[in-house]
Amino acid sequence: MKKLLFFYRELMATFWFVPVLIIILSVFLPIVIVTLDNSIAIDEEGWYQFFLVKSTDSARSILTTISGAMIGVAGTVFSMTLVVLTLASSQFGPRLIKNFMYVRLNQVVLGSYVATYLYCLQVLNVIKDNGDYVFVPSISILVAILITIFNIILLIIFIHNIATSIQADKVIADISDFTSKQLDSLFAEKMGEAVEEDQDIDIYSEMLKYQNQISILSPKAGYLQYIDSESLMEVVQKQDAFLELNHRTGSYLVKDLEVGIIHVNSSLAEGELDEILDQFVIGKTKTSQQDLEFSIYQMVEIAARALSPGVNDPFTAITCIDNLTAAMTHLAQAKFPSKYRFDKEGRLRIIADVLDFEGVMDAAFNQIRQFSGGSTAVIIRLMEALTIIFKFTKKESHKKAVQKHAEMVLNKGKLSIKEDNDLQDLVEISNKILG
Repeated sequence: MKKLLFFYRELMATFWFVPVLIIILSVFLPIVIVTLDNSIAIDEEGWYQFFLVKSTDSARSILTTISGAMIGVAGTVFSMTLVVLTLASSQFGPRLIKNFMYVRLNQVVLGSYVATYLYCLQVLNVIKDNGDYVFVPSISILVAILITIFNIILLIIFIHNIATSIQADKVIADISDFTSKQLDSLFAEKMGEAVEEDQDIDIYSEMLKYQNQISILSPKAGYLQYIDSESLMEVVQKQDAFLELNHRTGSYLVKDLEVGIIHVNSSLAEGELDEILDQFVIGKTKTSQQDLEFSIYQMVEIAARALSPGVNDPFTAITCIDNLTAAMTHLAQAKFPSKYRFDKEGRLRIIADVLDFEGVMDAAFNQIRQFSGGSTAVIIRLMEALTIIFKFTKKESHKKAVQKHAEMVLNKGKLSIKEDNDLQDLVEISNKILG
């Protein structure tokens, strides 16, 4: 079931799915409204006669004007979107293009204008003036006018959104907000019942319980996008097996690479190994649904580009550091899932490859530190960020990870900072962590 949810989310994130839904709606909407037009007799003496069109020539003129304008604006919107995607790709990196495609407003705007165009064409087709029989769908034309007014307002909102969406601070803030939501969902997900980190597990004894071990090979090359953890646990439990996973979501797999090893007491029947492979989704690109590092690397990429000699924008890099600090303070207090997964009967079933705090710290700060040479402000801000994270860490292993990064940032500062006062400031800040 969760696998279907994964595909649904991926589908909703495409640039075409929502517009197509709106266009399909525009095909059926005229049928309903024209039927309503045909069944309701409109009193020509009512006050609402001033809002309804009764002349066939006026009706055709209005619908022709609206349809022509909407398809023209749709082309303009498409062009503006391409320009923004080009700017985003060059300024923030090609991996950020997906973020702009995910924006629901952009999808709705494109679908709305094309849908209005199709709606007007269909209503235009039902206008009849054959001498004795005259039919003008007045309500349908009124709806077309109201939709046009809505589209004009939507265009203003779209232009405002486009203007703000390419600002560095807005892009970083959006990624940070998404990462915060992702932290809550990813660390709530379990693969069976977790075990406390300090619990001693004799893996060798567990393996001895099974007679055979079979390698699970990747059926194709690509990124491991998703693991349906609940279904995988059910399959392993049904086969009375024990599974070792060698890779986690976000890892790149080549064809026939060993994804994991399954331990069983009997040979697996035909299709049982495929049943396990069906719980993995392998695709050509990374996705953020189960890959926390993907979102972190997006901010790191912006910071790395900002620190390049051609851009030299330390303020953007500092903004990325600040937002990464917020994510890391959250993780410093979070309970990381254990790699040992038990079924409901308390039997070890899966050993997963999980992300730990030190790994996330490396993903967040290694590349920024490496590119920060020559930028004193960024190096000092990195050290200040580490002191903030250090205050929130409780576990000793987490503290050691922060201290490791503090030592590396201090060494980077000693190599690249020429001003003694700046270096002294860096040393004083580092003493809060290193003592």
